[in-house]
Amino acid sequence: MKKFLSVLLIAALALTMFSLPALADDTVTLKVMLWDRGDAPAGGTVENSKMTTYINEQIAPLGIQVEFVSTPRSGSDDKLVTWMAGGSAPDIIFTYGQSTFLNFATQGGLVDLAPAIAKLGEGNNIETYVGDVMNMGNIDGKQYALLSKRGAANPRHTAYIRQDWLDELGLPLPTTKEELIDTLYAFKEAKPDCIPWAMNGRTDTEKTYLNFVGSYVDFADLKDEYSYSEGYIVMHEGALEGIKVLNKLYNDGIIGQDFATDTTEDLFKAAVSSGKVGFVLDDNTRIFDYMDALNVEDGAQVRTTFVPVSCFTKADGEIRNPFEYAYGMYVMVPWTSESKVDAAVTYLNWISDPVNAENVAYAPEHTVDEKTGVPVPFTGDELSAMGYKTTLDDFNIVNKHFLFTEEREGVIAGYQGANIFETYDWFAKLYDTIQVGFFRYPTMPMAPEVESQKGDIVKADMISYVYRLISAAPDTFDSLEAELRANLVNAGLNEIIEARGAYYDSVQ
Repeated sequence: MKKFLSVLLIAALALTMFSLPALADDTVTLKVMLWDRGDAPAGGTVENSKMTTYINEQIAPLGIQVEFVSTPRSGSDDKLVTWMAGGSAPDIIFTYGQSTFLNFATQGGLVDLAPAIAKLGEGNNIETYVGDVMNMGNIDGKQYALLSKRGAANPRHTAYIRQDWLDELGLPLPTTKEELIDTLYAFKEAKPDCIPWAMNGRTDTEKTYLNFVGSYVDFADLKDEYSYSEGYIVMHEGALEGIKVLNKLYNDGIIGQDFATDTTEDLFKAAVSSGKVGFVLDDNTRIFDYMDALNVEDGAQVRTTFVPVSCFTKADGEIRNPFEYAYGMYVMVPWTSESKVDAAVTYLNWISDPVNAENVAYAPEHTVDEKTGVPVPFTGDELSAMGYKTTLDDFNIVNKHFLFTEEREGVIAGYQGANIFETYDWFAKLYDTIQVGFFRYPTMPMAPEVESQKGDIVKADMISYVYRLISAAPDTFDSLEAELRANLVNAGLNEIIEARGAYYDSVQ
Protein backbone atom coordinates (compact mmCIF):
# COMPACT_ATOMS: atom_id res chain seq x y z
CA MET A 1 0.00 0.00 0.00
CA LYS A 2 2.85 2.36 0.88
CA LYS A 3 4.50 1.95 -2.51
CA PHE A 4 1.17 2.35 -4.28
CA LEU A 5 0.34 5.52 -2.36
CA SER A 6 3.83 6.93 -3.01
CA VAL A 7 3.43 6.47 -6.77
CA LEU A 8 0.06 8.20 -6.73
CA LEU A 9 1.43 11.08 -4.64
CA ILE A 10 4.24 11.62 -7.17
CA ALA A 11 1.77 11.53 -10.05
CA ALA A 12 -0.51 14.00 -8.32
CA LEU A 13 2.44 16.31 -7.68
CA ALA A 14 3.22 16.37 -11.39
CA LEU A 15 -0.35 17.32 -12.17
CA THR A 16 -0.47 20.15 -9.63
CA MET A 17 2.62 21.76 -11.19
CA PHE A 18 0.32 22.92 -13.99
CA SER A 19 -2.44 24.32 -11.80
CA LEU A 20 -3.70 27.84 -12.31
CA PRO A 21 -2.12 30.64 -10.26
CA ALA A 22 -3.94 31.87 -7.16
CA LEU A 23 -6.33 34.76 -7.52
CA ALA A 24 -4.89 38.18 -6.72
CA ASP A 25 -6.70 38.43 -3.43
CA ASP A 26 -5.23 38.84 0.05
CA THR A 27 -7.78 36.45 1.52
CA VAL A 28 -6.64 32.84 1.65
CA THR A 29 -9.35 30.23 1.24
CA LEU A 30 -8.72 27.09 3.25
CA LYS A 31 -10.50 23.81 2.71
CA VAL A 32 -10.98 22.04 6.03
CA MET A 33 -12.10 18.46 6.55
CA LEU A 34 -15.34 17.97 8.49
CA TRP A 35 -17.15 14.83 9.61
CA ASP A 36 -20.68 14.27 8.33
CA ARG A 37 -22.72 12.33 10.88
CA GLY A 38 -26.03 12.90 9.12
CA ASP A 39 -26.73 15.76 11.52
CA ALA A 40 -27.18 18.72 9.21
CA PRO A 41 -29.64 21.39 10.41
CA ALA A 42 -33.05 21.66 8.85
CA GLY A 43 -32.69 23.42 5.52
CA GLY A 44 -28.90 23.37 5.66
CA THR A 45 -25.92 21.10 5.18
CA VAL A 46 -23.01 20.13 7.40
CA GLU A 47 -20.71 22.20 5.16
CA ASN A 48 -22.92 25.30 5.18
CA SER A 49 -24.64 26.10 8.44
CA LYS A 50 -24.84 28.80 11.05
CA MET A 51 -21.52 27.63 12.54
CA THR A 52 -19.61 27.80 9.26
CA THR A 53 -20.91 31.33 8.82
CA TYR A 54 -19.89 32.24 12.37
CA ILE A 55 -16.37 30.85 11.97
CA ASN A 56 -15.83 32.76 8.74
CA GLU A 57 -17.06 35.99 10.30
CA GLN A 58 -14.60 35.56 13.16
CA ILE A 59 -11.54 34.72 11.06
CA ALA A 60 -12.15 37.27 8.30
CA PRO A 61 -9.84 39.84 10.02
CA LEU A 62 -7.07 37.23 9.78
CA GLY A 63 -7.34 37.21 5.99
CA ILE A 64 -8.74 33.68 5.96
CA GLN A 65 -11.96 32.10 4.80
CA VAL A 66 -12.84 28.45 5.25
CA GLU A 67 -14.67 26.00 3.02
CA PHE A 68 -15.56 22.83 4.86
CA VAL A 69 -15.27 19.54 2.99
CA SER A 70 -17.31 16.76 4.54
CA THR A 71 -16.81 13.02 4.64
CA PRO A 72 -18.88 10.42 6.50
CA ARG A 73 -17.49 9.69 9.96
CA SER A 74 -17.51 5.96 9.36
CA GLY A 75 -14.76 5.10 6.90
CA SER A 76 -13.27 8.59 6.97
CA ASP A 77 -9.70 7.24 6.96
CA ASP A 78 -10.39 5.39 3.71
CA LYS A 79 -11.59 8.64 2.19
CA LEU A 80 -8.51 10.39 3.55
CA VAL A 81 -6.19 7.89 1.85
CA THR A 82 -8.07 8.37 -1.42
CA TRP A 83 -7.75 12.14 -1.14
CA MET A 84 -4.05 11.94 -0.38
CA ALA A 85 -3.37 9.46 -3.16
CA GLY A 86 -5.13 11.68 -5.67
CA GLY A 87 -3.58 14.93 -4.46
CA SER A 88 -7.06 16.29 -3.69
CA ALA A 89 -7.02 16.40 0.09
CA PRO A 90 -8.39 19.50 1.86
CA ASP A 91 -5.82 21.91 3.29
CA ILE A 92 -6.46 20.70 6.86
CA ILE A 93 -7.10 17.02 7.47
CA PHE A 94 -7.21 14.77 10.52
CA THR A 95 -7.27 11.18 11.72
CA TYR A 96 -7.22 9.29 14.98
CA GLY A 97 -5.05 6.60 13.40
CA GLN A 98 -1.35 6.70 14.22
CA SER A 99 -0.61 4.29 11.38
CA THR A 100 -2.44 6.54 8.94
CA PHE A 101 -0.51 9.58 10.17
CA LEU A 102 2.85 7.82 10.03
CA ASN A 103 2.11 6.45 6.58
CA PHE A 104 1.56 9.99 5.30
CA ALA A 105 4.44 11.55 7.24
CA THR A 106 7.15 9.03 6.39
CA GLN A 107 6.55 9.18 2.65
CA GLY A 108 6.58 12.94 2.26
CA GLY A 109 2.85 13.48 2.31
CA LEU A 110 2.73 16.14 5.04
CA VAL A 111 4.06 19.66 5.64
CA ASP A 112 6.30 20.47 8.60
CA LEU A 113 4.22 22.86 10.72
CA ALA A 114 7.05 23.98 13.02
CA PRO A 115 8.23 27.00 10.95
CA ALA A 116 4.68 28.33 10.65
CA ILE A 117 4.09 27.86 14.38
CA ALA A 118 7.33 29.73 15.12
CA LYS A 119 6.06 32.69 13.08
CA LEU A 120 3.15 33.02 15.53
CA GLY A 121 5.61 34.11 18.22
CA GLU A 122 6.04 33.14 21.84
CA GLY A 123 2.94 32.48 23.86
CA ASN A 124 0.87 31.46 20.85
CA ASN A 125 -2.29 29.47 21.49
CA ILE A 126 -0.99 26.24 19.97
CA GLU A 127 2.07 26.02 22.19
CA THR A 128 0.20 27.33 25.25
CA TYR A 129 -2.87 25.13 25.15
CA VAL A 130 -1.88 21.96 23.26
CA GLY A 131 1.90 22.09 23.41
CA ASP A 132 2.21 19.27 25.93
CA VAL A 133 0.78 16.68 23.51
CA MET A 134 2.47 17.89 20.32
CA ASN A 135 5.37 15.45 20.70
CA MET A 136 3.18 12.68 19.31
CA GLY A 137 3.15 14.49 15.96
CA ASN A 138 6.90 15.17 15.87
CA ILE A 139 9.22 13.00 13.78
CA ASP A 140 12.95 13.74 13.72
CA GLY A 141 12.33 17.33 14.77
CA LYS A 142 9.62 18.01 12.20
CA GLN A 143 6.11 18.79 13.43
CA TYR A 144 4.01 16.88 10.92
CA ALA A 145 0.83 17.12 12.99
CA LEU A 146 -0.80 18.97 15.82
CA LEU A 147 -2.49 16.68 18.30
CA SER A 148 -5.90 17.65 19.55
CA LYS A 149 -5.90 17.81 23.33
CA ARG A 150 -8.75 15.94 24.92
CA GLY A 151 -10.92 17.38 27.64
CA ALA A 152 -11.97 15.31 30.65
CA ALA A 153 -10.21 11.99 31.07
CA ASN A 154 -12.70 9.43 29.79
CA PRO A 155 -12.59 5.71 29.19
CA ARG A 156 -12.61 4.50 25.62
CA HIS A 157 -15.82 2.55 26.21
CA THR A 158 -18.40 2.22 28.96
CA ALA A 159 -20.99 -0.45 29.74
CA TYR A 160 -24.61 0.34 30.62
CA ILE A 161 -27.37 -1.95 31.87
CA ARG A 162 -31.12 -1.58 32.35
CA GLN A 163 -31.68 -0.69 36.01
CA ASP A 164 -35.45 -0.87 35.58
CA TRP A 165 -35.18 -4.46 34.37
CA LEU A 166 -32.92 -5.34 37.31
CA ASP A 167 -35.46 -3.83 39.70
CA GLU A 168 -38.33 -5.63 37.99
CA LEU A 169 -36.57 -9.00 38.33
CA GLY A 170 -35.13 -8.33 41.79
CA LEU A 171 -31.55 -8.60 40.55
CA PRO A 172 -28.52 -6.71 41.87
CA LEU A 173 -26.20 -4.66 39.71
CA PRO A 174 -23.60 -7.13 38.37
CA THR A 175 -20.05 -6.65 39.64
CA THR A 176 -18.30 -9.47 37.72
CA LYS A 177 -18.43 -10.96 34.22
CA GLU A 178 -20.05 -14.08 35.58
CA GLU A 179 -22.79 -12.06 37.29
CA LEU A 180 -23.30 -10.08 34.09
CA ILE A 181 -23.73 -13.22 32.01
CA ASP A 182 -26.21 -14.68 34.50
CA THR A 183 -28.14 -11.41 34.40
CA LEU A 184 -28.29 -11.40 30.60
CA TYR A 185 -29.76 -14.91 30.57
CA ALA A 186 -32.29 -13.79 33.18
CA PHE A 187 -33.27 -10.89 30.90
CA LYS A 188 -33.80 -13.30 28.01
CA GLU A 189 -35.92 -15.68 30.06
CA ALA A 190 -38.12 -12.90 31.44
CA LYS A 191 -38.34 -10.97 28.17
CA PRO A 192 -38.06 -13.41 25.23
CA ASP A 193 -38.38 -10.67 22.62
CA CYS A 194 -35.63 -8.50 24.06
CA ILE A 195 -31.99 -8.20 22.97
CA PRO A 196 -30.07 -8.78 26.19
CA TRP A 197 -26.77 -7.51 24.71
CA ALA A 198 -26.94 -5.27 21.64
CA MET A 199 -23.92 -4.89 19.38
CA ASN A 200 -23.37 -3.43 15.93
CA GLY A 201 -21.09 -4.23 13.03
CA ARG A 202 -19.21 -0.98 12.46
CA THR A 203 -15.93 -1.84 10.78
CA ASP A 204 -13.93 1.08 12.18
CA THR A 205 -14.29 0.43 15.91
CA GLU A 206 -14.09 -2.44 18.38
CA LYS A 207 -16.18 -0.62 20.97
CA THR A 208 -18.97 -3.19 21.37
CA TYR A 209 -16.73 -6.06 22.49
CA LEU A 210 -13.19 -4.90 23.29
CA ASN A 211 -13.42 -4.34 27.05
CA PHE A 212 -15.08 -7.73 27.52
CA VAL A 213 -12.57 -9.66 25.42
CA GLY A 214 -9.68 -7.73 26.95
CA SER A 215 -10.70 -8.78 30.45
CA TYR A 216 -9.58 -12.34 29.60
CA VAL A 217 -6.02 -11.13 28.98
CA ASP A 218 -3.26 -10.79 31.58
CA PHE A 219 -0.30 -8.66 30.51
CA ALA A 220 3.17 -9.73 31.63
CA ASP A 221 4.75 -6.25 31.68
CA LEU A 222 4.77 -2.82 30.02
CA LYS A 223 6.32 -4.26 26.87
CA ASP A 224 3.44 -6.71 26.60
CA GLU A 225 0.96 -3.87 27.11
CA TYR A 226 2.56 -1.87 24.32
CA SER A 227 2.94 -4.79 21.92
CA TYR A 228 -0.75 -5.69 22.22
CA SER A 229 -2.15 -2.25 22.92
CA GLU A 230 -5.85 -1.80 22.44
CA GLY A 231 -7.04 -3.42 19.18
CA TYR A 232 -4.20 -5.94 19.10
CA ILE A 233 -5.29 -7.33 22.46
CA VAL A 234 -7.75 -9.66 20.71
CA MET A 235 -4.75 -11.62 19.40
CA HIS A 236 -3.15 -11.99 22.84
CA GLU A 237 -3.15 -15.28 24.69
CA GLY A 238 -6.42 -15.55 26.60
CA ALA A 239 -8.47 -13.31 24.32
CA LEU A 240 -9.80 -16.28 22.35
CA GLU A 241 -11.49 -17.57 25.49
CA GLY A 242 -13.42 -14.31 25.69
CA ILE A 243 -14.43 -14.54 22.03
CA LYS A 244 -15.65 -18.11 22.62
CA VAL A 245 -17.86 -16.86 25.44
CA LEU A 246 -19.32 -14.21 23.10
CA ASN A 247 -19.89 -16.92 20.49
CA LYS A 248 -21.90 -18.93 23.02
CA LEU A 249 -23.88 -15.85 24.01
CA TYR A 250 -24.63 -15.18 20.36
CA ASN A 251 -25.75 -18.73 19.63
CA ASP A 252 -27.91 -18.70 22.75
CA GLY A 253 -29.70 -15.58 21.52
CA ILE A 254 -28.18 -13.27 24.13
CA ILE A 255 -26.41 -11.10 21.53
CA GLY A 256 -28.52 -9.65 18.72
CA GLN A 257 -28.47 -12.02 15.76
CA ASP A 258 -28.05 -9.46 12.97
CA PHE A 259 -25.39 -7.30 14.61
CA ALA A 260 -22.55 -8.14 12.21
CA THR A 261 -24.40 -6.78 9.17
CA ASP A 262 -25.41 -3.58 10.96
CA THR A 263 -22.39 -1.62 9.71
CA THR A 264 -24.17 1.74 10.01
CA GLU A 265 -25.49 1.16 13.56
CA ASP A 266 -29.03 1.86 12.38
CA LEU A 267 -30.49 -1.36 13.78
CA PHE A 268 -28.52 -0.93 16.99
CA LYS A 269 -29.74 2.63 17.48
CA ALA A 270 -33.36 1.69 16.78
CA ALA A 271 -33.28 -1.25 19.18
CA VAL A 272 -31.71 0.72 22.05
CA SER A 273 -33.92 3.78 21.66
CA SER A 274 -37.07 1.63 21.47
CA GLY A 275 -36.33 0.06 24.84
CA LYS A 276 -35.68 -3.49 23.60
CA VAL A 277 -32.07 -3.71 24.82
CA GLY A 278 -30.82 -4.77 28.24
CA PHE A 279 -27.08 -4.10 28.02
CA VAL A 280 -24.64 -2.21 25.78
CA LEU A 281 -20.92 -1.55 25.61
CA ASP A 282 -20.38 1.64 23.66
CA ASP A 283 -18.49 4.91 23.49
CA ASN A 284 -18.43 6.51 26.92
CA THR A 285 -21.44 8.83 26.66
CA ARG A 286 -23.14 7.55 23.51
CA ILE A 287 -26.03 6.26 25.61
CA PHE A 288 -27.04 9.90 26.03
CA ASP A 289 -28.32 9.84 22.46
CA TYR A 290 -31.05 7.37 23.42
CA MET A 291 -31.97 8.35 26.95
CA ASP A 292 -34.41 11.12 26.13
CA ALA A 293 -36.66 8.73 24.24
CA LEU A 294 -36.47 6.17 27.04
CA ASN A 295 -36.70 8.33 30.15
CA VAL A 296 -38.56 11.51 29.26
CA GLU A 297 -42.25 12.24 28.80
CA ASP A 298 -43.77 15.69 28.35
CA GLY A 299 -40.39 17.34 28.90
CA ALA A 300 -39.65 15.72 32.24
CA GLN A 301 -37.80 12.65 33.47
CA VAL A 302 -40.25 9.95 34.53
CA ARG A 303 -38.02 6.88 34.83
CA THR A 304 -34.48 5.56 34.96
CA THR A 305 -33.53 2.93 32.41
CA PHE A 306 -29.80 2.52 31.75
CA VAL A 307 -27.16 2.97 34.43
CA PRO A 308 -23.36 2.67 34.07
CA VAL A 309 -21.84 -0.59 35.25
CA SER A 310 -18.25 -1.74 35.80
CA CYS A 311 -18.09 -5.53 35.79
CA PHE A 312 -15.44 -6.77 33.32
CA THR A 313 -13.31 -8.48 35.94
CA LYS A 314 -10.03 -10.15 35.06
CA ALA A 315 -8.88 -13.48 36.48
CA ASP A 316 -7.52 -11.73 39.57
CA GLY A 317 -10.83 -9.98 40.20
CA GLU A 318 -9.47 -6.57 39.23
CA ILE A 319 -10.79 -4.40 36.39
CA ARG A 320 -8.76 -2.88 33.59
CA ASN A 321 -10.60 0.10 32.13
CA PRO A 322 -8.65 1.56 29.18
CA PHE A 323 -8.86 5.35 29.05
CA GLU A 324 -8.41 7.68 26.13
CA TYR A 325 -4.95 9.13 25.69
CA ALA A 326 -4.49 12.78 26.64
CA TYR A 327 -4.24 13.47 22.92
CA GLY A 328 -6.78 12.71 20.22
CA MET A 329 -6.67 13.45 16.51
CA TYR A 330 -3.62 14.06 14.36
CA VAL A 331 -4.36 17.37 12.61
CA MET A 332 -2.27 17.72 9.45
CA VAL A 333 -1.58 19.83 6.36
CA PRO A 334 -0.97 17.74 3.20
CA TRP A 335 1.97 18.42 0.91
CA THR A 336 -0.38 19.76 -1.77
CA SER A 337 -1.22 22.67 0.58
CA GLU A 338 2.34 23.72 1.40
CA SER A 339 1.70 27.20 0.02
CA LYS A 340 -1.15 27.62 2.52
CA VAL A 341 0.60 26.30 5.60
CA ASP A 342 0.91 29.71 7.27
CA ALA A 343 -2.80 30.34 6.83
CA ALA A 344 -3.64 26.83 8.01
CA VAL A 345 -1.58 27.23 11.18
CA THR A 346 -3.08 30.68 11.77
CA TYR A 347 -6.54 29.13 11.62
CA LEU A 348 -5.54 26.29 13.95
CA ASN A 349 -4.03 28.83 16.34
CA TRP A 350 -7.31 30.77 16.33
CA ILE A 351 -9.38 27.71 17.13
CA SER A 352 -6.91 26.65 19.86
CA ASP A 353 -7.86 29.70 21.93
CA PRO A 354 -10.12 28.42 24.75
CA VAL A 355 -12.71 31.15 24.19
CA ASN A 356 -12.98 30.42 20.48
CA ALA A 357 -12.93 26.66 21.09
CA GLU A 358 -15.77 26.98 23.60
CA ASN A 359 -17.91 29.10 21.29
CA VAL A 360 -17.38 26.64 18.45
CA ALA A 361 -18.02 23.55 20.58
CA TYR A 362 -21.13 24.90 22.34
CA ALA A 363 -22.40 27.64 19.94
CA PRO A 364 -21.68 31.33 20.59
CA GLU A 365 -25.16 31.77 22.12
CA HIS A 366 -24.43 29.30 24.94
CA THR A 367 -24.44 30.25 28.59
CA VAL A 368 -22.37 28.97 31.51
CA ASP A 369 -23.49 27.68 34.88
CA GLU A 370 -22.97 30.42 37.46
CA LYS A 371 -21.69 28.02 40.13
CA THR A 372 -19.39 25.76 38.13
CA GLY A 373 -18.50 27.91 35.12
CA VAL A 374 -19.32 24.94 32.91
CA PRO A 375 -20.90 25.68 29.52
CA VAL A 376 -24.55 24.70 29.29
CA PRO A 377 -24.94 22.88 25.97
CA PHE A 378 -27.99 23.07 23.79
CA THR A 379 -29.78 19.86 22.91
CA GLY A 380 -29.43 18.45 19.42
CA ASP A 381 -32.96 19.53 18.55
CA GLU A 382 -32.27 23.05 19.79
CA LEU A 383 -29.07 23.29 17.76
CA SER A 384 -30.77 22.05 14.62
CA ALA A 385 -33.62 24.53 15.06
CA MET A 386 -31.04 27.30 15.47
CA GLY A 387 -29.37 26.30 12.20
CA TYR A 388 -26.40 24.37 13.57
CA LYS A 389 -24.94 20.96 12.89
CA THR A 390 -25.85 19.04 16.04
CA THR A 391 -22.33 17.77 16.84
CA LEU A 392 -20.61 21.14 16.97
CA ASP A 393 -17.51 19.66 18.58
CA ASP A 394 -16.61 18.27 15.14
CA PHE A 395 -15.49 21.81 14.28
CA ASN A 396 -13.36 22.05 17.42
CA ILE A 397 -10.45 19.97 16.17
CA VAL A 398 -7.54 21.12 18.35
CA ASN A 399 -8.30 22.20 21.94
CA LYS A 400 -11.00 20.37 23.85
CA HIS A 401 -9.34 20.80 27.25
CA PHE A 402 -11.34 23.42 29.10
CA LEU A 403 -10.58 24.23 32.75
CA PHE A 404 -13.71 22.55 34.06
CA THR A 405 -12.52 19.21 32.64
CA GLU A 406 -9.85 18.96 35.35
CA GLU A 407 -12.23 18.80 38.33
CA ARG A 408 -14.80 16.17 39.38
CA GLU A 409 -17.68 18.60 39.80
CA GLY A 410 -16.86 20.27 36.51
CA VAL A 411 -16.80 16.98 34.64
CA ILE A 412 -20.09 15.89 36.20
CA ALA A 413 -21.69 19.22 35.29
CA GLY A 414 -20.29 18.84 31.78
CA TYR A 415 -21.89 15.42 31.47
CA GLN A 416 -25.21 16.70 32.74
CA GLY A 417 -25.30 19.87 30.68
CA ALA A 418 -28.81 20.54 29.45
CA ASN A 419 -29.81 16.88 29.63
CA ILE A 420 -33.06 16.34 31.48
CA PHE A 421 -33.16 12.55 31.15
CA GLU A 422 -31.42 11.99 34.49
CA THR A 423 -30.55 13.64 37.77
CA TYR A 424 -27.26 15.00 39.05
CA ASP A 425 -26.84 11.83 41.11
CA TRP A 426 -26.97 9.70 37.95
CA PHE A 427 -24.20 11.70 36.29
CA ALA A 428 -22.16 11.63 39.50
CA LYS A 429 -22.57 7.84 39.53
CA LEU A 430 -21.34 7.75 35.93
CA TYR A 431 -18.22 9.69 36.89
CA ASP A 432 -17.45 7.45 39.87
CA THR A 433 -18.15 4.24 37.95
CA ILE A 434 -15.82 4.97 35.07
CA GLN A 435 -12.91 5.75 37.38
CA VAL A 436 -12.78 2.09 38.43
CA GLY A 437 -9.75 0.36 36.92
CA PHE A 438 -8.24 3.47 35.30
CA PHE A 439 -5.64 2.31 32.76
CA ARG A 440 -3.74 3.82 29.84
CA TYR A 441 -1.70 1.88 27.33
CA PRO A 442 1.94 2.94 26.86
CA THR A 443 2.41 5.21 23.83
CA MET A 444 5.25 6.05 21.47
CA PRO A 445 5.45 8.92 18.94
CA MET A 446 6.67 6.53 16.27
CA ALA A 447 5.77 2.98 15.28
CA PRO A 448 7.58 0.23 13.41
CA GLU A 449 7.67 0.69 9.64
CA VAL A 450 5.81 -2.57 9.07
CA GLU A 451 2.92 -1.27 11.18
CA SER A 452 2.80 1.94 9.16
CA GLN A 453 2.62 -0.17 6.02
CA LYS A 454 0.22 -2.88 7.12
CA GLY A 455 -1.36 -1.74 10.39
CA ASP A 456 -4.58 -0.27 9.04
CA ILE A 457 -5.41 -3.37 7.04
CA VAL A 458 -4.57 -5.72 9.90
CA LYS A 459 -6.65 -3.70 12.39
CA ALA A 460 -9.67 -3.78 10.08
CA ASP A 461 -9.18 -7.52 9.55
CA MET A 462 -9.03 -8.09 13.33
CA ILE A 463 -12.47 -6.49 13.72
CA SER A 464 -13.82 -8.78 11.02
CA TYR A 465 -12.07 -11.71 12.73
CA VAL A 466 -13.95 -11.06 15.97
CA TYR A 467 -17.32 -10.40 14.33
CA ARG A 468 -17.15 -13.58 12.27
CA LEU A 469 -16.13 -15.69 15.24
CA ILE A 470 -18.85 -14.29 17.48
CA SER A 471 -21.51 -15.16 14.89
CA ALA A 472 -20.04 -18.51 13.79
CA ALA A 473 -21.85 -21.80 14.22
CA PRO A 474 -20.31 -23.60 17.21
CA ASP A 475 -19.13 -26.58 15.13
CA THR A 476 -17.25 -24.28 12.73
CA PHE A 477 -15.65 -22.01 15.31
CA ASP A 478 -12.25 -23.69 15.58
CA SER A 479 -11.72 -24.20 11.85
CA LEU A 480 -12.88 -20.67 11.06
CA GLU A 481 -10.59 -19.24 13.73
CA ALA A 482 -7.60 -21.07 12.28
CA GLU A 483 -8.45 -19.81 8.80
CA LEU A 484 -8.94 -16.20 9.86
CA ARG A 485 -5.82 -16.21 12.02
CA ALA A 486 -3.78 -17.52 9.09
CA ASN A 487 -5.13 -14.70 6.95
CA LEU A 488 -4.10 -12.18 9.60
CA VAL A 489 -0.62 -13.66 9.78
CA ASN A 490 -0.34 -13.44 6.00
CA ALA A 491 -1.45 -9.81 6.21
CA GLY A 492 1.40 -9.05 8.60
CA LEU A 493 -0.01 -9.58 12.11
CA ASN A 494 2.97 -11.45 13.59
CA GLU A 495 5.43 -9.11 11.90
CA ILE A 496 3.70 -6.13 13.50
CA ILE A 497 3.51 -7.64 17.00
CA GLU A 498 7.17 -8.68 16.91
CA ALA A 499 8.22 -5.30 15.51
CA ARG A 500 6.29 -3.46 18.23
CA GLY A 501 8.11 -5.47 20.88
CA ALA A 502 11.49 -4.82 19.27
CA TYR A 503 10.68 -1.11 18.93
CA TYR A 504 9.74 -0.93 22.62
CA ASP A 505 13.07 -2.53 23.53
CA SER A 506 14.99 -0.11 21.33
CA VAL A 507 13.33 2.92 22.89
CA GLN A 508 13.90 1.65 26.42
